[in-house]
Amino acid sequence: MNKGSSATEAARPVDSPSPAAGDASPSGGVPGTAPEPQAAPAPQATRVQGRSSGRWSTVAWAVSTVALLAAACALSLVVGNYPVSPAGVLSALVSPGHGDVETVVWHVRIPRTVSGLLAGSALGVAGAVMQGLTRNPLAGPGILGINAGASLAVVTAIALGVTAAGGHLWFAFAGAGAAALFVYVLGSLGRGGATPVKLALAGAALTAMVGSMTTIITLLDAATLDEYRFWAVGSLTRAGAEATAVGPVLAIGLVLALAVGGSLNTIALGEDMARSLGTRLVAVRVLAAVSVLLLAGAATVIAGPIAFVGLAVPHIARLLVGPDYRWIMPLSALLGPALLLLADVAGRLLVQPEQLQVGIVTGLAGGPLFLYLVRRRKVAQL
Repeated sequence: MNKGSSATEAARPVDSPSPAAGDASPSGGVPGTAPEPQAAPAPQATRVQGRSSGRWSTVAWAVSTVALLAAACALSLVVGNYPVSPAGVLSALVSPGHGDVETVVWHVRIPRTVSGLLAGSALGVAGAVMQGLTRNPLAGPGILGINAGASLAVVTAIALGVTAAGGHLWFAFAGAGAAALFVYVLGSLGRGGATPVKLALAGAALTAMVGSMTTIITLLDAATLDEYRFWAVGSLTRAGAEATAVGPVLAIGLVLALAVGGSLNTIALGEDMARSLGTRLVAVRVLAAVSVLLLAGAATVIAGPIAFVGLAVPHIARLLVGPDYRWIMPLSALLGPALLLLADVAGRLLVQPEQLQVGIVTGLAGGPLFLYLVRRRKVAQL
């Protein structure tokens, strides 16, 4: 073999086979030839298909949540100490009369269901806004002491003789705002700013302190204690003028929360990235804070301090539809009342003929969830 052929063999890549003399071209279809490579799918087509499937999945979860809420409302109208059949409920709704069934449905079950709808949607959306704004997975009206502040303010209003229909609402807003400001300032002290753990500890400290003050007020006034003791555990049985008074305020809070949904998506990328994308952080924070105060205060006026709904519902919504707050908040507005009404129905069944108030049931169910969230490794940010 001459030197030229040796150099040619050395220059040829080791993994590229040399063509045999009798081999035909790949287009000839001769056995033993390498298969013709298939064209890879276009990246743009893959992305479009992924977005389409994700959108349909989100719509499917939204429809399922609406069905769950409808089922929860139906159970809330049917289940209770006084047995009412679905046909009886339907008859009472279509042609109301003056019988026992109509009285139970229209004066007990419907107001209780409406209270669950309003309070549950307010708590769910308020929790979603708080978690998105602070990027804190432990944020919620109950965990950060907002419900406790609103409760102390309402107890003060009761002790002062303020009427429940309108006065309690403004006291609740003031108490919720003061509590949120206190927790944020206390949790922001020191190195690292407002971390999830520091905010949770500040909320626990405020809840303990405010709870002691609430106890002092109720022990000094027997009439205040008598009115407050059934409301303090969180109940949907106080429906009445409160639901009518807070309805417009709650609607404003929902509109403000939905308006900042897209901005919360950019805040999740970090404040510097949000600024570079044109997000007005100050305006978004103000609108989000106002919506949380309106929603949390309205929920406290309607049902009292109900724990863990505002914490758990956004996490469930995020698990179903992903991190987009434009979907998380509408889904939280549906999941919140569904879970609250189901907890209320469970409270009617667990200790019959007595009833467990809904705040007790959500506390029993939400405690393990809170421990799970605290134990998670990636709990620093959303």
